[in-house]
This record gives sequence, C-alpha cells and structure tokens, in this order.
Amino acid sequence: MNSLSPTIRVHAALLLTGSLLLFLGCYASEAAPPAKPLPSVTVATPVCKPTVQWDAYTGRLEPVDFVEIRARVSGYLQSVHFDEGQTVSAGDLLFVIDQRPFIASLNAAKATLGQAESRLTQTHAALEEAKAEKLQVEAELQLAEARVNRVRELRSRNAMAQEEVDQREAEFRQSQANLVAAEAAISSAQSEIKTADASIAQAQAGLEAAQLDLNYTEIHAPVSGRISREYVTQGNLVSGGATSSTLLTTISSVDPIYCTFDVNEKQALKYIRLAQQGKRQSSRVAKNPVYLGLADEKDFPYHGHMDFVDNRFDPDTASIRVRCIFNNPDMVLVPGMFGKVRLPGSAVADAVLIPDSAVGTDQSAVFVYVVTGKNLVERRTIKVGPMVDGLRVVEEGLQGDERVIIQGQLRARPGLEVAPVPGTIEPIEDGLPDSYQPVPEDQWISKPITQAPYLNSNRSREVRS
Repeated sequence: MNSLSPTIRVHAALLLTGSLLLFLGCYASEAAPPAKPLPSVTVATPVCKPTVQWDAYTGRLEPVDFVEIRARVSGYLQSVHFDEGQTVSAGDLLFVIDQRPFIASLNAAKATLGQAESRLTQTHAALEEAKAEKLQVEAELQLAEARVNRVRELRSRNAMAQEEVDQREAEFRQSQANLVAAEAAISSAQSEIKTADASIAQAQAGLEAAQLDLNYTEIHAPVSGRISREYVTQGNLVSGGATSSTLLTTISSVDPIYCTFDVNEKQALKYIRLAQQGKRQSSRVAKNPVYLGLADEKDFPYHGHMDFVDNRFDPDTASIRVRCIFNNPDMVLVPGMFGKVRLPGSAVADAVLIPDSAVGTDQSAVFVYVVTGKNLVERRTIKVGPMVDGLRVVEEGLQGDERVIIQGQLRARPGLEVAPVPGTIEPIEDGLPDSYQPVPEDQWISKPITQAPYLNSNRSREVRS
C-alpha cells in the first residue's frame, strides 16, 4: 500500500465511497413503505319524490258488535241449534227453552180474554134492555101525564071525584120515578161497559205478555257474526230476568271490524295544527284513509278509514283513543288481534329519503357524512322524520343533490379525503301510496243501523233473548 502513488490512493477512496453510498441508497429505497391508499366509501344521491309521511301505530282489533246472549225467561234448556265457534246470521235459532209452561199460560190468558169479551157482550145487552125500558117508561109517563091533566080539568068542574084525581096523580108520580130508575139503569150499564173494556184491555195485556214469554223461549241471533261456545248445555235450568239471567253464549261480529289505538298528545297536536293550516283534514270531519297489516305481513293489504275520535284525553296516559274500520270479508281479521296501523301524518310534499343505516347519532345531534366535490368528508346535521318506503325522511339538513355516504361511515372522518364509490338507494315498496284523499262517502265502510229480528239493535250491548 505504501508503494502506491497518492493519486491512485485518492481514486480508490473515491470509488469505495461511491460504492458504499450506492449500496446505502439502494437499501434505503427498498426499506421505505409505499404510500397509504385513500379509504373507500360508498356514496349515493338521496331519493327525492312526492310522498306522504305515514304515522305508525299499533292497534287492537275489536268487533263492531259484541253481544251477550242471555235468557229472558226461566226454564229448562230443551235444545241447542248451532255449532260452536261457527258464524251465524241475524235471526238464526240458537236455543229453545221448554215451552210447555208458557203455552199453558198463553191458553189461560186467552181464556181470560174470552171471558172478559163475553162479559162485555152481556153488558151491552143490559144497556140495550135499559134503553128499551126507558122508552117504555117515557111512554107510560106521557100517558100518566095526559090522564092527570084530564082528571084535574074535570075536577075543576066538579065532574070527577077527588079520589080519582089522587089515583091519577099517584100514577103520574110513579111513572116519573120509573123514568129515573130507567135512566139509572142505563148509567149503570154504561159503567159496566167501561169496566168490561178495562177487563178486556187487562186480559189482552196478559195475553201479549204470555205470547212474549212464549216467544222468548226461542232465542235467536240478534246480529251476524262468530258465535262462542255454549256456556250452558242441554237439560240445565236457566234463569231469566234482568239481574240474574243466565249467560248462554256470546256473538262477535267480524265484518266489518274495528281497530282502536291511542294517539299521544304531541301527535294529536300535530294533526290539529295541520288541520288549522289546511294541509290535512281532521279525522273528526273527514274519513282519512288508514292501512293495516298483521304481524306476519310486511305490507299493509287492508284498507279502511277513520271512524271515531274520542272527546277527551285519558288523564292517566295523556293519550286520546281513536278508531278506524276495515272490511273483513275473508274473516282473517279476528277481534283481539294486534295490527300495524298507518295513518297519514302530513300533506303530500316532496321528501328527501336516505337509508336509515346512513344516519349517525351522538349525544348532541343526528348527522350524515357527505362527500364534497374535492372528495373531502363533511358532517351534516339533519332532522329526520318517519320511514317511507323503507327509507328515512330527512326534514332538514339535505337538499337532495348531495353525495351521502351510505356504506363505510366508520372509515370516514370530517375533513378526511376519501375514495368515493358510486352506489344507489333503492326504495322498498311497502304498499303505502305516495298521496291520499279522504275516502268519499260512497266508499265509507258503514254498518247500517237496523232493528234486530227480536229486539232493538244497539252497538256494544247486552242482549237477553
């Protein structure tokens, strides 16, 4: 090494240093990590369309008529004429109570009426006899008066003895007394006629009561519906009357059918304000449409309308009871079931809809993440409404043309640059329309108010047949 010239030693040092630097540079280049890719999120534009906000409630189905069939007369149950749990029509024969005692009472009442009518006939005959006797007495009185006047004239000329005059005057007075007696007999006969008329009226009332009791031995269905089991079997003694009558069975009407639910004070005030603003008619004055679905149904196949709104709030629950009505021709809706009820809660308006999964919440607000034109994440505070077609209504905070992150929210932060992937928002049809009108009168589901075959018809009543 010492024999080498200084120039060679310098070149060798430079060559060694360059090789070392080249080696270190290559090593450093291979060890450096690659650039981190941008987080990927799925974005979509909200769905914008005219729609109605359908308020959701849970209701219970109730029969329009629920009738307790009770006996109105006492006796032994002779026969049963229905199949338990089946449907019956108004007027169908259900039970028969032993009729023999009531037939006997009816025959006795008929006999009493006949006796009273016979007495009336006799009294009329007595009246006619009294009238005839009065005519005879009046004729005798006229004759007696003529005789007494003649003898008095003869006596004034001393052509008649006083004894004869006295005899004629006595006859005249006797005729006058006979006339008074005849008139009294006529008055007595007329009084007896009134008494006989009263007896006939009383006998007729007894006959009607006996006939009514006999009719009550046949118990008929006052309404159409599904009948329950027989609570009393054939051969048992049943009690009639108003206080201790025996419950025989019950009937629940099935078509149409009610659905009742409660509306809280906040919702009720919303409906009142909408009515004041002319955006939605009150269900007190309009038959607003209502849709119903059962527990195993995803849509709402039953269409009805509002039927009743109570007149006060329950002080215990701060809610008001409302009722809607539905047709039930196939009898799928059974009283006592729960149902999913949808009632229009707004006027028809353009709505911005996003998936519920795109909505985030924290302790201060409800928000969504929006991707701006520079692919930066921006947080938007929103106000949400109800669900429509499986999507959440955004009442405030979005215009409808934003790119909303619908997947990958956990990878997004406000101000972070992301790699957006286009997606779509698909509404899920739930059978509810996007507009509505109050149900016209010719389409109302109304139960005609009729008189039952054997008693006055009245809803939610107790019946004793």
